Amino acid sequence: MENFAVIDLGSNSVRMTISRISNDGTYDTVAEEKQYVRLSENMGAEKILQPDAIERTIEALKGFKEIYSKLDHLTIRAVATAAVRQATNQKQFLKRVKSDIGIDLEVISGTREAYYDYVGVSETLPATNGVIIDTGGASAEIILVQNGKVSNLISIPIGSVTLSSKFDLADEVSATEVFKAMIFVNKIFQSVWWLRNGLNLPIIGLGGSNRTLAKINRRFNNLLNTNDIHGYQLRDDSINETFEKIISMNREERKKVPGINKERADIIVGGLIPVILLMNYLDSDRIMFSTSGLREGILFERLHDIIQTNIKKKEQS
Repeated sequence: MENFAVIDLGSNSVRMTISRISNDGTYDTVAEEKQYVRLSENMGAEKILQPDAIERTIEALKGFKEIYSKLDHLTIRAVATAAVRQATNQKQFLKRVKSDIGIDLEVISGTREAYYDYVGVSETLPATNGVIIDTGGASAEIILVQNGKVSNLISIPIGSVTLSSKFDLADEVSATEVFKAMIFVNKIFQSVWWLRNGLNLPIIGLGGSNRTLAKINRRFNNLLNTNDIHGYQLRDDSINETFEKIISMNREERKKVPGINKERADIIVGGLIPVILLMNYLDSDRIMFSTSGLREGILFERLHDIIQTNIKKKEQS
């Protein structure tokens, strides 16, 4: 038996999932934790992690440590994504995490992040042909899946925090700034040569901003278990209508919308622009939502390794 903790330090939040893995490769979820830390806040053009953001992150990790340190047979896999990946003071931050928390934080590449997203989705949802988009705080990962396999994948520096900051979308938004943001993102999509191969394919959305779309819709339709969105689908007209309403509101008004976390009210406009434009760019008429992504992809990789090790042991005995 092994307690396997996966820590995912993103640009907007840090999350932890602890799974108890049996010797036969089956598992149960022991704990799930999330803290909003806004690690990418005010990084600026110099891409420097700011002291306040670092302190928030360290405090969140200390809280996680209080939970996993009580477990035996513990294995920790801690990864950091776009904010730390881009940071010019990355080394100093990693040393701080090591000294204060005692864990080695692994900075994974954008393509590795995208691959783990694919694994997490493909192991839990039908994803034979489609385009996966994971919109985070400082980046978006896009994966083209054809015939059940990864055809192409990419990580691009457009996220909910970065777009909202760059185009002043945190509070009341002007038509000019929304237009500038959309042109900016659309040009990036046009530069990805293989993306048009996903024309008319369904889109699978993950990441906090995309999941918020599903939560808003489920609340609006009074569906039970509003947070149970794994596999939930929406048509493009519903998504466009929701976006139209959100951009007409200021930050305080967005906080009152059922389904929007108050911590996300100032970055939700920037967070929704990539998926809105991707659906339009690929002429896709529907989206399916996934709650499985990076952390689940790492877990499934671990399960596969355990199963393969057990097979080898049996062959050698």
